[in-house]
Amino acid sequence: MAYRSSEKTRQKKDAKRTAMMQAAVQVFAEKGYYAATVRDIVKAADVAIGTFYFYFPDKETLFVHLYEETADFLLQTIDQAVRSRSDLAQQLSRGIQAYLNIAIYEPAVVQLLLVGGVGAVPSLEAKRLAFRERLVRLWQRPLDKAIEAGVVPEQNSRRVAEAFAGAFDEVILQLLATPEPDQEVGAVTQELTLFSLRAVAFKGTSL
Repeated sequence: MAYRSSEKTRQKKDAKRTAMMQAAVQVFAEKGYYAATVRDIVKAADVAIGTFYFYFPDKETLFVHLYEETADFLLQTIDQAVRSRSDLAQQLSRGIQAYLNIAIYEPAVVQLLLVGGVGAVPSLEAKRLAFRERLVRLWQRPLDKAIEAGVVPEQNSRRVAEAFAGAFDEVILQLLATPEPDQEVGAVTQELTLFSLRAVAFKGTSL
């Protein structure tokens, strides 16, 4: 009879893997990809170095996998927020707020995606471009619907969405550099939403 691990054993393995992933996000954010070591990660996760190599052959594989999972988490969170509303003003507001909340409460996630992945690992480049493409399309979708509904004039929604993605990222990175970023979330959400609505000449009711 083939050996099958018990549910308790699987849960313990999952817990160790999760601990390593969470520790790695923090270590990479604090030290950067090149300075971070496997020993730094296992020390932060409080697991044996052999446990690391049970799951990942090397640091690069972990980093790429971590980048993918982190990107999915961020995109799904923003997407759910945008889909929770039907008008452009609220869609942008909710999406921006969701992005800001992650940045404030999980800053290492944003650092990993916006800073840590740039030029760090050659094998990551395709995945980084895929993440950026999905992020642009996320902002483009509600804009296309608004154009169809006639609440914004005809325009190149792709280029506008690219501008949104770049502008939001820059503001968030600058916000994270301030002493108390959590105190500004509400104001920044409103400012970015109004900026976006003005940029596309929104004809509906603003916030």
